[in-house]
Amino acid sequence: MLARFAAVADSRPVEARVDEAQVVAQLVRRCASGDAVAWEEIVQRFHRRIYNICYRFAGSADVAQELTQEVFIKVYRTVGSFDGEKASFNTWVTAVTRNLLVDHFRKSRNDRATESLDAPQGSGEDATPLSERLAAESASPQVHVEQRERREMVHRALQQISPDLREAVILRDLHELDYREIAHVLRVPEGTVKSRINRGRAELARLLQRTYKQAL
Repeated sequence: MLARFAAVADSRPVEARVDEAQVVAQLVRRCASGDAVAWEEIVQRFHRRIYNICYRFAGSADVAQELTQEVFIKVYRTVGSFDGEKASFNTWVTAVTRNLLVDHFRKSRNDRATESLDAPQGSGEDATPLSERLAAESASPQVHVEQRERREMVHRALQQISPDLREAVILRDLHELDYREIAHVLRVPEGTVKSRINRGRAELARLLQRTYKQAL
């Protein structure tokens, strides 16, 4: 059910994804050698992704922006330790972000976890929630109202799920990481990842079904 609101497959050709990975790998090598221009391009490529993750954990645009800056500082200082043989740069950046967020919330003793999968992403066109972008631009006002109501329902349901389950579902259904990548990011076995995702989806479905019934 959740995937209907959030999952968007990467429709780019495999060749395009491979080419992009090669471009990023080259940028990382240049950055590790002290190339400032390469670093600026890395920031441009990954800012939105890192900000989105931070926003879903913090639930505040200001806090998310501060955390995003901290993540980039961490990435800049440790980019030389990136090992492309172990994981893609995208997975590595996600792991760095997740670890910094965990440290942040441990220090602040704040147990908040992810925001709705439909949290605003960026500004302008990017600020449109994901589920709304799935609809045609010509959708009627009634359709938009229904979409907004569904987003709110998903948002409330997500807030009732444990942080571990939310985190796994977010990484799988929104960021589209595979099980191996999620296991790398969360530092847990793949079996645990699959269990958390299945339990999270089942819990979301149960909560949403109960909400639907109450709305009737």
